[in-house]
Amino acid sequence: MSEVKIMLPEKELPEAWYNIQADMEVLPPPPLHPGTKEPIGPEMLAPIFPMELIKQEVSRERWIPIPDEVRDILRLWRPSPLCRARRLEKALDTPARIYYKYEGASPAGSHKPNTAVAQAYYNKEEGTRRITTETGAGQWGSALAMACNFFGIECKVYMVKVSYHQKPYRRTLMHLWGASVVASPSEDTAAGRGILAADPDSPGSLGVAISEAVEDAVGREDSKYSLGSVLNHVLLHQTVVGLEAKKQLEIAGDYPNVVIGCVGGGSNFAGLAFPFLKDKMTDGKAMRVIAVEPTACPTLTRGLYRYDFGDVAQMTPLLMMFTLGHDFMPSAIHAGGLRYHGMAPLISSLCDQKQIEARAYTQNPVFAAAALFARTEGIVPAPETSHAIKAVIDEAERCKREGKSETILFNFSGHGHFDLSAYDGYLAGKLEDYEYPEERVRESLARLEGL
Repeated sequence: MSEVKIMLPEKELPEAWYNIQADMEVLPPPPLHPGTKEPIGPEMLAPIFPMELIKQEVSRERWIPIPDEVRDILRLWRPSPLCRARRLEKALDTPARIYYKYEGASPAGSHKPNTAVAQAYYNKEEGTRRITTETGAGQWGSALAMACNFFGIECKVYMVKVSYHQKPYRRTLMHLWGASVVASPSEDTAAGRGILAADPDSPGSLGVAISEAVEDAVGREDSKYSLGSVLNHVLLHQTVVGLEAKKQLEIAGDYPNVVIGCVGGGSNFAGLAFPFLKDKMTDGKAMRVIAVEPTACPTLTRGLYRYDFGDVAQMTPLLMMFTLGHDFMPSAIHAGGLRYHGMAPLISSLCDQKQIEARAYTQNPVFAAAALFARTEGIVPAPETSHAIKAVIDEAERCKREGKSETILFNFSGHGHFDLSAYDGYLAGKLEDYEYPEERVRESLARLEGL
């Protein structure tokens, strides 16, 4: 067995997803109807989600079986490798042991297909012919395009405009898998037209793109909506990552002291962290779990924990979460997948309970960390993943200062092969470090009063 890369046989692909709701002492308050502010029932979600996903959203069962049809497709790249970053350890001269779960091994290059395949399957089972969605950096849009292609479902993607132009090859990938893609805000929906009327040069945001995709789905009987992060069932599907990592670390005879992931809506972080948080909550395992975000979109580090809409047009239910305000418009950083105003309710609740930590970084230190990783380990990380790598490096340097031989595990959520223009900007010294202005944070949060 190589200590650098730990593989699991195909038969070790998890047979069930882990549902952290079964082990949380305090669950998030229920979603509320956007009009009545009363807790919602399944009937409100039925127009946009298949019933099986709605059941998973509220389930308290600890283990939810993965359908055979889903596992058959996941076998194209799962189990994914767990790698020991020995060359990075040597470059840092740290006593820490650094492992990463390499989710860039999927056909779409990220962790996103883990839930895209499951969601497409359940939609197909219930007769859905068309799915709409949003995407930030394009990782989710490409994953869903691939999954819809596998199941013969039409797919339309509303891609945040700044990423639509920054990452043209992500668009190409989605088109190759048969999806149609438009820049959001677009002229295709009332929500998009409203944003453009107010600001013709709007760079867009995930909140805007969600409004467009939901409006599109609700307006057609043949369509459902699919979300790539935030919701409970999405985080559930991603737990294959952490479940595999636990088995692989057992083979290595190791266990993490620190677990790290980047966070936008929270899916890749949850996928790795939730199975380990189970050990912390039920068995008293001592570990730190760190969620990393950009300073340009500091949801956990500077947002408020309260009810808010998931989209700009206020079409979604109100969710109890850390938020910067649903009308938040982030700066045009290259980590498009981390430019979301809110955070998954389950992660928000865990952060509020101090079960997890949060920290934020600016762009240039993040890209410096990514460059070091690429030069030592040979893999170019996505800008989103690079936030986690920056935290890993900081933790490894702490271990060096303190003389501690700790084990650090992080989720390598996606490769950066479609982000080379961002690296061009970094190498040319053209990247800006954005700190979201405090006055704009206060203004956006003030508009939440009364919700």
